[in-house]
Amino acid sequence: MLTSADGTSLSAYGARALGPGRPGIVILPDVRGLHHFYEELALRFAEAGVAAVAIDYFGRTAGHEPRDDSFEFRPHVERTTPEQIAEDTGAAVAWLRSPDGGGVHDVFTVGFCFGGSNSWNQAAFGHRLSGCIGFYGQPQRTEPFLAQLRAPLLLLIAGADFTPAEAYSRFAEELREAGVELEQHTYPGAPHSFFDRTFTEHQEACADAWSRMLDFIARHQSPEKSG
Repeated sequence: MLTSADGTSLSAYGARALGPGRPGIVILPDVRGLHHFYEELALRFAEAGVAAVAIDYFGRTAGHEPRDDSFEFRPHVERTTPEQIAEDTGAAVAWLRSPDGGGVHDVFTVGFCFGGSNSWNQAAFGHRLSGCIGFYGQPQRTEPFLAQLRAPLLLLIAGADFTPAEAYSRFAEELREAGVELEQHTYPGAPHSFFDRTFTEHQEACADAWSRMLDFIARHQSPEKSG
């Protein structure tokens, strides 16, 4: 359990990485909140040497009930705000930097769908992040924060997503014009949620995305902490 800046108690799942000087990552789930997939992903990051904590968005409206596939998420998603999500992310960042989380120095975020754009947004909220990764986020959710973004972004795009390719191209240009460091990669033919919901059906794309995430994290660590 973590406590957000406004006093909200939120569920989270943390996994520490062994050894000093490890980076850390906050996982921002899709609309399901703290689904079991994201708990497993936190463990996978920790096994790869990246301390991880996955958070739930709905402590203010749904308490701490389990987030399985029967969870009626839509009413709760509609009641979130970017500022509340940033406060919850801040609690997770603080946990990673605390002794309980391993005393992490370099912290990243990664998000999926609803969490994809929310992950990019965290670069605007003063968390002192080393980078923000988003899968198939919606550019219009991040565009209001362009001028405040202060961390490198990685955009992992599903080629068959319902968001058109032109929207991502325009978004990338807007980011560059705002002076934001970014990388992007599109997976032709991959559907929305290819990594988190249909992982076994798109193993090649998922393996590539996993490698790109770890490489992005390694390249954006502080020089004295990396390696």
